[in-house]
Amino acid sequence: MSGSSRLLVTAGAVALLAAGAGAGAGVYATLAPARTTTVIQDVSGASGQGSSATTASSSSQAATSVRSIYAHTHEGVVDITVEEPASGSQPGGSPFNFGGGSGQTRAEGSGFVIDAKGDIVTNDHVVSGATRITVTLWNGRTFKGKVVGTDDSTDLAVVRISAPSALLQPLAFGDSDAVSVGDPVVAIGSPFGLSQSVTTGIVSALHRTIDSPNNFSISDSIQTDAPINHGNSGGPLLDSAGQVIGVNSQIQSQSGGSEGVAFSIPSNTVRSVVDQLVAGKTVAHAYIGVRVEDSSSPLGARLAQVISGTPADKAGLEAGDVVTKLDGTTITSEADLSAVIDGKRPGDKMTVTYLRDGKSATVTVTLTSRPS
Repeated sequence: MSGSSRLLVTAGAVALLAAGAGAGAGVYATLAPARTTTVIQDVSGASGQGSSATTASSSSQAATSVRSIYAHTHEGVVDITVEEPASGSQPGGSPFNFGGGSGQTRAEGSGFVIDAKGDIVTNDHVVSGATRITVTLWNGRTFKGKVVGTDDSTDLAVVRISAPSALLQPLAFGDSDAVSVGDPVVAIGSPFGLSQSVTTGIVSALHRTIDSPNNFSISDSIQTDAPINHGNSGGPLLDSAGQVIGVNSQIQSQSGGSEGVAFSIPSNTVRSVVDQLVAGKTVAHAYIGVRVEDSSSPLGARLAQVISGTPADKAGLEAGDVVTKLDGTTITSEADLSAVIDGKRPGDKMTVTYLRDGKSATVTVTLTSRPS
């Protein structure tokens, strides 16, 4: 298939792929807008009543092998092709299309069915800017997709198709908080346009923090060594029971291809966001207004920047402060801080204990909503 395949490529590959030089970098949390450390990299290649995203299905049957996991789940995985204005051809065209020219460009990603109404989960960066969305089911049938809602802070989107319920196999969500390092995982998607491709690996690490397309952090992401490539974006990461524990979204790579370091948005985050999108709601995220890095001391997360006029600034926090507790929860890293704030809502009041010049102090911060 002509066009391009979608995946977010993390820092380290950015300079190499977009600029042709440079290498090496890491992933860090940003709790306020900053210059992004990720890009959407395009590469040449390729009706019944349902329930909410929490609905289980036959995919929750126990599975003991990759073969049986695939057999129970592949009919719930879809290929998503989008058309969008070529870069520079129209106002609002995606800045991440590197092909140039005029007219329409095509890109491709993956997704999976979550209910009998035809709701499909995918990545926001797969459908962002699309003028036309085509969803291809496991049997080759194609349907026009309509965006129900998106949340770029978590890089998630819901697309709906009008398809006979007999053709839809909703996948069940598992509990991402119950995942352990070393657990076997399976990924199904459309790498380089090769739909219904299955790969396998293990959970390499947990509680990773990755950057969303709008430069905020996504906490508790799952790291896997399962081969994830362009076009896998939006597809499911499955556990040994065939349940979705993550949505494949990013890779860290020097070459732009799979090098054994991929990241999936955790299913508990996905379920919360998707339920709101299906209900027609706008997802609100708590905002404190800092950029964070790990502290060199054994405890805490260091504030690398406090954005002027934000809740953190109004509470008197300063760059260089080392946050050690949030609402009594001990903070040992920037990932801890991100996770606590992600669990809050706009308007919540939160006590922040921090170290400045060797002295401990506590302030109360009133969180607001993230800016666009």
